[in-house]
Amino acid sequence: MKRVIKAAALAVTGALALTACASAEGGDGNGDGETINIVGFAVPEAGNKAAAAEFNKTDAGKDVTFSGSYGASGDQSRKVADTKGKDVDYVVFSLEPDMTRLVDAGLVADDWNAGPTKGIVSNSVAVIATEAGNPLGIDDWDDLTRDDVKIVTPDPASSGSAKWNILALYTYAKQNGATEEQADAFLTKVFKNVTTWAASGREATEAFKKGVGNVLLTYENEAILAKQNGEDLDYIVPDHTFLIENPGAVLEDATPAAQDWLDFILSDDGQAAFVSKGFRPVTDLDISDIEVEGANDPADPFPTPASLSTAADLGGWDAINSEWFGKDGVKLRFDNLYAEATKQ
Repeated sequence: MKRVIKAAALAVTGALALTACASAEGGDGNGDGETINIVGFAVPEAGNKAAAAEFNKTDAGKDVTFSGSYGASGDQSRKVADTKGKDVDYVVFSLEPDMTRLVDAGLVADDWNAGPTKGIVSNSVAVIATEAGNPLGIDDWDDLTRDDVKIVTPDPASSGSAKWNILALYTYAKQNGATEEQADAFLTKVFKNVTTWAASGREATEAFKKGVGNVLLTYENEAILAKQNGEDLDYIVPDHTFLIENPGAVLEDATPAAQDWLDFILSDDGQAAFVSKGFRPVTDLDISDIEVEGANDPADPFPTPASLSTAADLGGWDAINSEWFGKDGVKLRFDNLYAEATKQ
């Protein structure tokens, strides 16, 4: 069993121009001539590109350019902390603890999550992607314990996406009345079917596209984007799933245009750009007139799950990490279940 796929070329895209400069003609914007340096997890790159194109049409975004570095969320967060935020203006991560690391390092303000969306810039849900036509007839999380299922999922050692997937599985079991012991047994059965633990959500998608495994655990928006890019796959939004909440923030020493950028992302136009790439809006944006290519139903792209758990339901990320995801050599619940699933 291979826990991490090595795909360095996919892990980080450095100095990636997200959008070209707007015309030099017209009024001077607040960020005239500035470059916003983005560091983030891989999945929102397409949303950032779409939003950047719209941002450049505004007065604040006129003549602003972007560079981006994208990779596994935890790795990206540690990189920013290790370099003390050098040449970084805006960060976007898979989950809150990766932002908290930068708050603790004095790189992001303590009140980064004080706004109406509590610092969240994009939403999604955990889904199950399958080969085109869903030949195995996968319907729900319970099907992932079958002997014919070979799963690709990210590794929580580096990826936030992996943690969302694991919590979706756990809360599914609990939603169906499982005791803690029964939930552990269920997760162990699923983990036994994991063919590859990839370094990031994007690397998991790339592995699946290349024929690794026959089921991919992923973000809804990642499955939609893959279909927008011509990939032949299907995805299922289970009746019970987990709300994915991605935080974004401006660094303390960021270029002034970065705050304009964050404000734009949370505007109707910014959220509409993210919706077009398969993200669920974090505001009350009316999306009734937006069709999302690649969604199971483009006219109604985001079905409401019958049951949806959140990190808050589990006590928040401090409580989740202290129970599930060890660090500095400390083995917690996930590590123990992984060890049980992979022992010979």
